[in-house]
Amino acid sequence: MDAITPDILLKAYMCGLFPMAEDKDSDGVFWVDPEYRGIFPLEDFHVSKSLKKKIKQEPFRVTVNQDFGRVLDMCASDKAGRDETWINEDIRYLYNILHEKGFAHSVECWNMGRLVGGLYGVCINAGFFGESMFHTERDASKIALAYLIARLKKGGFSLLDSQFITPHLASLGAIEISRADYQKRLNQAMHKEADFFALHSEPAPETVLQLIAQTS
Repeated sequence: MDAITPDILLKAYMCGLFPMAEDKDSDGVFWVDPEYRGIFPLEDFHVSKSLKKKIKQEPFRVTVNQDFGRVLDMCASDKAGRDETWINEDIRYLYNILHEKGFAHSVECWNMGRLVGGLYGVCINAGFFGESMFHTERDASKIALAYLIARLKKGGFSLLDSQFITPHLASLGAIEISRADYQKRLNQAMHKEADFFALHSEPAPETVLQLIAQTS
């Protein structure tokens, strides 16, 4: 852990690496460079009819960077419906520092003042590297993802990295690509400027859906 700093972590992302821990109680982290990488293709992302209807109903207040620390904690918590996590104290420390430096962001879903879903990740140039998401109410993480994708499209991003593919992520539109393909996309994103805050902090559902539907 002593050798890993936030600056080294940023450089690792730019090279295609990301850190993980064995479990929440383990010391230190290790680097991962999977042979096959999960991404959300921003240009081809589609919202299902049921999710589109849910977004229009505005069941949640959706915000950005209102409570990064709690989102990270909930992603690591067994209260969010997971039995184990790779988010240990080292991960928490590093990503909270990246957030303070303006490189890590969260999207939150609130219901009556309660945090019920969200996600967080790292933003470098035109790449957003998704780390984890959670929900305690139905569709909260899906809606957080939809709002993130609208924000990335508005800001001119070209890469949304999901690291691995799970059945849940695949059901949301993630695909798996080779390491070589990922490196090409990563290189393009690292040589392009983007603006995470180009979209209003709390956009209207209609704006979100219009942005998602836009093609390049």
